[in-house]
Amino acid sequence: MDLFEYMGQMNKEKESPLASRMRPSTLDEIVGQRHILGKDKLLYRAIAADKLSSLIFYGPPGTGKTTLARVIANTTKAQFRQINATSAGKKDMEAVVEEAKQTLAMYNRRTILFIDEIHRFNKGQQDYLLPFVEDGTLILIGATTENPYFEVNRALISRSVIFELQPLSREDIAALLEKAVSDPVKGMGAYGALLEPEARDFLADICGGDARNALNAIELAVLTTSPSEDGKIHITAKVAEECIQKRNVRYDRDGDNHYDIISAFIKSMRGSDPDAAVYYLARMIYAGEDPKFIARRIMICASEDVGMADPQAICVATAAAQMVERVGMPEGRIPLAEAAIYVATAPKSNASYKALAAAMDAVREVPVKHVPSHLQDGSYKGAAELGRGIGYKYAHDYPGHYVKQQYLPDELVGRRFFEPGDNGYERDIKNYMDFCHKI
Repeated sequence: MDLFEYMGQMNKEKESPLASRMRPSTLDEIVGQRHILGKDKLLYRAIAADKLSSLIFYGPPGTGKTTLARVIANTTKAQFRQINATSAGKKDMEAVVEEAKQTLAMYNRRTILFIDEIHRFNKGQQDYLLPFVEDGTLILIGATTENPYFEVNRALISRSVIFELQPLSREDIAALLEKAVSDPVKGMGAYGALLEPEARDFLADICGGDARNALNAIELAVLTTSPSEDGKIHITAKVAEECIQKRNVRYDRDGDNHYDIISAFIKSMRGSDPDAAVYYLARMIYAGEDPKFIARRIMICASEDVGMADPQAICVATAAAQMVERVGMPEGRIPLAEAAIYVATAPKSNASYKALAAAMDAVREVPVKHVPSHLQDGSYKGAAELGRGIGYKYAHDYPGHYVKQQYLPDELVGRRFFEPGDNGYERDIKNYMDFCHKI
């Protein structure tokens, strides 16, 4: 590196965003992630001892995946190379592999390859790395915001240790903000800014555990706020609110967080908690989830978890789905809320679901020769001569519109699939069935 390149690099670091400048350079400077970076934890010990195997860092944005990789780069004796899967191709990987082979052969030094956004690589690109990870030419460190079990090849997964990074706590974010405002070297200390506690706590809460989001906000606040009469830049709660216009809700429509939220939504309706159900509904709407997808999940819950305890639930859910299609958003969110609350507060039963499951088992397990002859179609010419429909009793001809006769095939006589409970309308069904069985 010549003098001009060195000066260019120094200027680049000086002018880089606050979130980049504040990246820790040692393990002890990292804020949060104590569950994997406590001094008694495997990852901390492995980094400190420079004894790394292939790793995959998984977690939402702003939790320190790239920071961890940079810390490893600063502490390891191995050669460290970094590529980003959003812009790199096979030629870039081939160049790294060739260099790694030479370094290993000539200097007996291994190469750590850090791939940011590794889920962006397709299967072929990921497969290319496999033999070099397997023979030790490369130590792979991948970072991804997506669930690696969904997005990374199983072969790479089996050869890596996966560490999940969690959103930073409010206390961690608050400490980071204080340091960013006061640090005269990496942070904004030279500006003489004062971060008021209310503003700090607001940003720590509103950023959703994303350190980058919090640091971007405080940088914007400092750079756009004029000094007061005392010569200080006062970062008040009002200033902080202007720098983050919208709460950072964690919700990736294509990732596992999507499944976590919809799972919580369904389980809240099933668990008869309308407050939780409408909260998760609001969170999905706020994040731009497809309302038709939400409507489908409500219909499924109405059928599977409410069932015959309140047959009207499926009607309400279906009507809400139709209304969403016809009126669109944002008005469509109102019938979605009504349907979610209706399903959440309806009496619950999965008796219909269990009945179908039991019947499906019977279909698979019990060979049935034919439908009872008296239930067979006797309307066509020659049916009577074949014994079709002979002996069938028409229920409406009998008191109470009910008459006992065999409906199940001979092989399944006496089997019960539907067992109504005591919730809601199923109680009436149960009483009617008890009446029928006594006749």
